[in-house]
Amino acid sequence: MSRKKKSLPLLRNIVIESIAAEGNCLFHVSATPSADGTIHYSQPPASEGKRTDGSFVVFVPFCVPGDVVDVQLRRKKHSYAEGEVVRLITPSPKRITPACEHFGLCGGCKWQSLPYPEQLAFKQQQVFDQLTRIGKVALPEFMPIKGSARIWEYRNKLDFGCSNKQWLSREEMLQGIPFAPAIGFHITGAFDKILPIRKCMLMDDVHNEIRNSIYHYATQHALSFFDLRQQTGLLRDIIIRCSNTGEWMVILQFHYDHTTAQSLAESQEQARGLMQHLAENFSQISALLYLDNQKCNDTIGDQDILVFKGNYHIFLEMEDLRFKVGPKSFYQTNTKQAYVLYKVVRDFAFQAFSDGETPGESPLIFDLYTGTGTIANFVARRSRKVIGIEYVPEAIEDAKLNSQLNGIGNTLFYAGDMKDLLTDAFIEEHGRPDVIITDPPRAGMHPDVIQVILNARPRRIVYVSCNPATQARDLSLLDSAYEVVAVQPVDMFPHTPHVENVVLLRLKIEG
Repeated sequence: MSRKKKSLPLLRNIVIESIAAEGNCLFHVSATPSADGTIHYSQPPASEGKRTDGSFVVFVPFCVPGDVVDVQLRRKKHSYAEGEVVRLITPSPKRITPACEHFGLCGGCKWQSLPYPEQLAFKQQQVFDQLTRIGKVALPEFMPIKGSARIWEYRNKLDFGCSNKQWLSREEMLQGIPFAPAIGFHITGAFDKILPIRKCMLMDDVHNEIRNSIYHYATQHALSFFDLRQQTGLLRDIIIRCSNTGEWMVILQFHYDHTTAQSLAESQEQARGLMQHLAENFSQISALLYLDNQKCNDTIGDQDILVFKGNYHIFLEMEDLRFKVGPKSFYQTNTKQAYVLYKVVRDFAFQAFSDGETPGESPLIFDLYTGTGTIANFVARRSRKVIGIEYVPEAIEDAKLNSQLNGIGNTLFYAGDMKDLLTDAFIEEHGRPDVIITDPPRAGMHPDVIQVILNARPRRIVYVSCNPATQARDLSLLDSAYEVVAVQPVDMFPHTPHVENVVLLRLKIEG
């Protein structure tokens, strides 16, 4: 016989204490058993230091510090719990009205109710806490975080899922509202359902027109939407990209019915009809691409992507440089703020120290995890040579082309797994770098890569990270030979908890 799941309590008149990780807020609760075995929950007084009252922390989304709320606990572990606000009693003085109609359901912009200066203050603190608590290395005074000039319509890429089952609230399900097809965002805890999005404010409004037009055409022409559990249905995923040159790229991910030759032909004809509709109604789309993905996941890195109309790429501009971006290319999703980020990287890379280095000299630079070579080409004109390494072969081809397009002849690019390609032998072949710029994925750098960097002993390292926690871990591994001399947080993603951080490391003086 299965054990009956215990019901979790509703906590009343809770004061939200502070912001937590992952876009949540938190408060503390004490659980006190009575003589009859009943557990009584209460919120202990606020505490500035480490708590000794035996309380546990509760994480809740879509709150602001200072809110007074009723919270339903949804999940309880030994040392923490997760809850959901079921009633806002007294709004915090800090709270502002969220701008997006989907706030509270879509989990993409959890901080919309928090003023932007408050968001920046927490991100600055987040970087400080993670670098000090995890890295445990000597740190200089942090520079103030660089906020984004635009806090709406700042993204150049969005990915929308398609499903034959829209996400429904508990109330809607109790009312018996039937599932309908949807295009939008995945909901946490409901992997096979999609929250329908009518208007997202993170990208130029043209993308809303494109997405809504796809939905209306698909429903009017009885196109099937993907069923993730059954792995059936034609319309599967949509990627929309835009550039600061006015170009738009749309990638339609289909799932053709290969059951019979006739069903395949019908799927292909329906897909062509949708793409023709977009081609005729959206002249802004200069790259209309598509693919037939028969895999169990939506990743496209290993898929053949075809052109229906226009080009296989779009271009983005930065200073006097143009960058070709294809369907599989990585490019920072906040175009304007990417320029701010890369200027920090460039300034750090060429910063002169008083250790015998000649100001203005042209260094040999290694750019690790180079992507489409944006940073590599951005710093190349002040460098002797830049060598970029990236895992994705298509991105490396774009990086090479970007150098050619911009008349840059002092770059070399290599495709391969970083830990396999960046070896002591590679360093010996290409020369000891004066500067290493590294911009790894969220997981940080592999220990083998860090060891090669330590063996190469560049005079400085510029470490760009989208995850200060793994950056802090890597800094501790580099601490045997390098000291941190500058820390510059940069906010690339307003209304989210994510933050970029740039750290400049200098080779310690031996002796």
